[in-house]
Amino acid sequence: MTEVADGVFAHVQPDGGWCLNNAGLVVSGDRAALVDTAATEARARTLREVVLRVAPAAPQVLVNTHFHGDHTFGNFVFPESLVVGHERTRTEMTETGLHMTGLWPDVEWGDLRLVPPALTFRDRLTLHIGEKTAELLHLGPAHTSNDTVLWLPAERVLFTGDLVMNGVTPFCPMGSVAGSLEALDTMRALAPEVVVPGHGPVAGPGVFDETEGYLRLLQDLAEQGLAESLDPVELARRTDLGEYARWLDAERLVPNLFRAYAEKQGEPRGSHVDMSELFARMIDYHGGLPTCHA
Repeated sequence: MTEVADGVFAHVQPDGGWCLNNAGLVVSGDRAALVDTAATEARARTLREVVLRVAPAAPQVLVNTHFHGDHTFGNFVFPESLVVGHERTRTEMTETGLHMTGLWPDVEWGDLRLVPPALTFRDRLTLHIGEKTAELLHLGPAHTSNDTVLWLPAERVLFTGDLVMNGVTPFCPMGSVAGSLEALDTMRALAPEVVVPGHGPVAGPGVFDETEGYLRLLQDLAEQGLAESLDPVELARRTDLGEYARWLDAERLVPNLFRAYAEKQGEPRGSHVDMSELFARMIDYHGGLPTCHA
């Protein structure tokens, strides 16, 4: 847990790969709000211990940035907290359930209990945490259909959820490549000084440019692949990712290309995809199941 501004903390789980997400904490007086939890029961309980060393009491509010299990499965270890999220975060959490646990059956997930948001919003919501004010903004479809950022205008700190990852490959098959680029523009316009990404180290606003470069590469590759009638997996095998090859979880190129192809062919942003099929195609490209250290 690192203090990134007065009363604002980032909880970072190295190395930021699959299911190793970040969380955040905002404290003011006797009030506190938590941003996201963790994938497994053990990690969520560790997060609770760390939070209670910093906060005067358990957070009264818990904001989920989107529905993915690494950010929400630990909600249940904060029973005192009102869980807040976008309206589709609740819908997709309920529909998806604990599906993620089946992707990595060897992970010790613990005795998970799903707790979806009890308070939902559509476009934006203002949250008052003692003397601090946080703006919750729905952006996208981008990483998913239901991404929320938490913006602290006085402190100039932005919690991006998985709209931004630092040193970790973006993942947008459930959302939109073009929508992710628009979300970056919106986040840039806020002019944050500190960016707490969904995965990877705390960053500055330069992380927006790095993310944009990768997303524009996806669009260029999709245009090339369609022109040459290449399957996305075949195109991925022929692609040199250059500077992005050093990022964690480079195998995400495959599902990302499927979304980029779909958009080039006129599919709506955030349209349904068969994630089980895309995950299988990614495994085939990668030569095995990606490593998850959760």
